[in-house]
Amino acid sequence: MDVKYRVSLIKMTIVGLIAAAAGWVGIYFVVFTMVPTLWPRWLLFFSLTLALCGTAMPIIGFLNYRFADDTNIYPHTIMREVLWVGFYGDLLLWMQLGRILNSGLAVFLAFGIIVIEFLWRNIERAQWTAPGIHPDE
Repeated sequence: MDVKYRVSLIKMTIVGLIAAAAGWVGIYFVVFTMVPTLWPRWLLFFSLTLALCGTAMPIIGFLNYRFADDTNIYPHTIMREVLWVGFYGDLLLWMQLGRILNSGLAVFLAFGIIVIEFLWRNIERAQWTAPGIHPDE
């Protein structure tokens, strides 16, 4: 049985736009209507994660759909890459709130995340088996 894991770009775009709209509206309300205490700060991190993940989802989905081969497009891979974008944005905001962020550190963190994702994709590629071959039998 040939199973394809291609994710529909239309579905991914719709989900991404809904998440991005919810995240950006949340950021707006946190910044302009709340006092910067503990819970609004956590709400800001959550809203930023939602906004960045929703914004990046159609873009990363399209890049994976366009440039990856047919055997390596898994929904969990796209979601992992989208969550890396949200994590990176939250990490930059957290470091900026502590006044320790600079451009060199931001580039170093981005490079580290790209290396981790590259290694993770190689592990997935090494564990791939051809359709129709069942190693358990």
